[in-house]
Amino acid sequence: MKIGILGLGLIGGTIAKTLNGQHIVSGYDISQDSVDYALGNKIIHNAYTDIRLFLEENDVVYLCLYPENIINFIFENNHIIPKNSVLIEISGVKRTLIEEIRKLGKLDFEIIYTHPIAGREKVGIRHSDTAIFKNANYVITPVLENSKTNIELAKKLAIEMGFKHVSIVTPEEHDQMIAYTSQLTHVLSISLVNALSTHLDTSRFIGDSYRDLTRISMINEHLWPELFLMNRDSLLKEIADFSTQLKKIRTAIIMNNKDDLANMMIMSTRIRKKISDGEAYDD
Repeated sequence: MKIGILGLGLIGGTIAKTLNGQHIVSGYDISQDSVDYALGNKIIHNAYTDIRLFLEENDVVYLCLYPENIINFIFENNHIIPKNSVLIEISGVKRTLIEEIRKLGKLDFEIIYTHPIAGREKVGIRHSDTAIFKNANYVITPVLENSKTNIELAKKLAIEMGFKHVSIVTPEEHDQMIAYTSQLTHVLSISLVNALSTHLDTSRFIGDSYRDLTRISMINEHLWPELFLMNRDSLLKEIADFSTQLKKIRTAIIMNNKDDLANMMIMSTRIRKKISDGEAYDD
């Protein structure tokens, strides 16, 4: 199969690396440096400079762009996308993206909305790594316009990339869950680092807990504001729920209530253990 990667960044590069042993993989990117690196390191088999040819000559095209850029790309290029083409987008938000693209009306091609839940704090194709996808989670959010055949194709390709769990959920369910499992965790990490209240050399006091909690505070400031704002209602709800839990802990400390603190810890341990044991998965 001929697979095109539009956007040779961290995720686009990783998709290319995981598929180019089984398919003919080509790339398109506005950054010549990214293209040269991909070709020089045999991450892709060939590169295109003509977007029309790129779209015409590939069986499947992965849209590895930021959400707003995906919308802009579809609006600007829908007239040259061949009929019955299959595009697979991989952004971290769904409802707003789908709503905006639907403003174009009925399309002659098909967009499969997916989300590889994997990444790292570093950006760019130079940091792409097949290990990012190994045993990770992949989500597909079908819409009415999708055929069962192309949903199955997206699932098959995700498994070929190394993903262990492929979940099929609605766009609404995706955005609600991602607001909690991904976006809220980034909010907490950013807030924790920015709450630094001492001028002492904290590096001498850092252990695994701080290191683990703050790794994702080294964040892509171009991408994540888009993700937060395009999923603002779900994220605001999760922030409110988290604030309630934080207030409970604060109150227990103020009231010197050891039992309440212990019970909250018992509950968190029980919930986290269920997640670790895989009880939360719904394949």
